[in-house]
Amino acid sequence: VQLQASGGGLMQTGGSLRLSCATSGRSISSYAMGWFRQGPSNEREFVASIGWNGVGQDYADSVKGRFTISRDTAKNTIYLQMNNLKPEDTAVYYCALDRMDHRSGSKSRLEYYYWGQGTEVTVSS
Repeated sequence: VQLQASGGGLMQTGGSLRLSCATSGRSISSYAMGWFRQGPSNEREFVASIGWNGVGQDYADSVKGRFTISRDTAKNTIYLQMNNLKPEDTAVYYCALDRMDHRSGSKSRLEYYYWGQGTEVTVSS
C-alpha cells in the first residue's frame, strides 16, 4: 500500500491550496482516511478525517470552516481543500489510511497504519 501526497507549495495569507493523496494497493472505499500536519517545532497533529463510507468528516478546531476533506473513490484519492490560509498553517501535511476497515475517522495518529510521504505547505504573511 502506498500513499502519495501532492499539491503543497508557497502561498500568501488568505490564499487557497488543494492537497491530493493518491492511494495504491488498497481501495479507499472501505477505509477511513485522515490528514495530519507537522510544523517545525510541533508534534504531528490531526487536521481532518473522513469515514470509510465518505461521510462523517471531522476537523481540528483550528481549520474548521476553512478546510474541507473529500474523496473520489473512482480515483482512489482524497483531497484537502484549504481556504483562507494563515501563516500558522505552515507545515508538512501527511495523509494516512486507517489500520482497520469500515470505521469512522479518528483524530488519533495511532489509528492510522499507512502514511504518505508528506507535502510541504508554506504560508507567508
